[in-house]
Formats: sequence, C-alpha cells, structure tokens
Amino acid sequence: MRIQGGNATVYVSDLDRAIDFYTVTLGLELRLKASDHWAEVGAADSLLIGLHKVAPESAGPGGSSIRIGLHVEGKLEEAMTELSAQGIGFGDVVEDGGPVRLAYFNDPDGNPLYLWEFVAIHTPP
Repeated sequence: MRIQGGNATVYVSDLDRAIDFYTVTLGLELRLKASDHWAEVGAADSLLIGLHKVAPESAGPGGSSIRIGLHVEGKLEEAMTELSAQGIGFGDVVEDGGPVRLAYFNDPDGNPLYLWEFVAIHTPP
C-alpha cells in the first residue's frame, strides 16, 4: 500500500459560509467547488482541506466534524487487507455512485480517519 496524499475533511452545515471563512477570513485559496456539497481550499502545496456539506446530525461515524482522509494507490480493498493484518478494523466500504469509494477506521485514540480511492463515474447509457 502506498498513500499518495490526503486531506482533512471538515463537515459543515453551510458550504458557502465555510468557503467564505476559509478563503476570505483565513486567506486560503479555493481550489475546487463541486456543486453544493464539496469544496477544497488550500495553502501552497502543503495544506488541503475538504469542506463537505452535511446536516449536523449526520456528521459521520463517531459524530466528529473533522476527519483525515488518505488517498491510496491501487484498490481500496488491497489497502484495507494490509492494514487489517496490522489490527485496524474497518466498516463497510461506502459507495454512493460518486467519484470516490471510502473506508472508515479509527486511530488508537478513536480519532476518525478514512481511506479513499478514485473510481470511474458511472453514467447511464
């Protein structure tokens, strides 16, 4: 398994308000906005923050509002198998038909993390 990069994902209730805070107030650069549910802001090549719009009650496993996402090279299941052999437990792979697949897990202190891989976007014929 090789980790290619990653990001911290911040779950927000109002994407436009969050973009304004991170870009105008903090001075970070808006790098990507995908519809009304995802945006990426960053500084130089050393920081990437993903902003993901969700309802506050659905912040995700563990109820945390921040997660670290690790982009893996190759298939998600290969990385999960390798890490499972080292004692890491995973839930089900999350697929919603979008461009990524996710696998959630926790560090030894219970902090939520996830692995992700890009997949082809399926469009109806």
